[in-house]
Amino acid sequence: MSHDAASGEPATRNEHDASWSANLEGPEHAMDRDLIVEQSKDAISETVAGYHVNLITHGEHGHPETYLWDELEAAFDGIRLEYVDRCGCGGHVTRVHVGAE
Repeated sequence: MSHDAASGEPATRNEHDASWSANLEGPEHAMDRDLIVEQSKDAISETVAGYHVNLITHGEHGHPETYLWDELEAAFDGIRLEYVDRCGCGGHVTRVHVGAE
């Protein structure tokens, strides 16, 4: 499981049996696009089918569809990706519906 270097807390702490959000817009994420991809995969893995996780990604890398979505679709069956909006802080929100076949 990946850890958020800024807080020492993992981006995903345990299995989530409800919809939730993963904050992937810390300064360490601005410097490391691969970290966003890795922690996004962790977040999806920890989300129970029938729920969604909002991936809040750093704005430094642009729209997540350009670098993240293909990676997630290749790694998981039964997910549906939805762009929600841009955050006031400049990040992007992608909603990943798990078990959405």
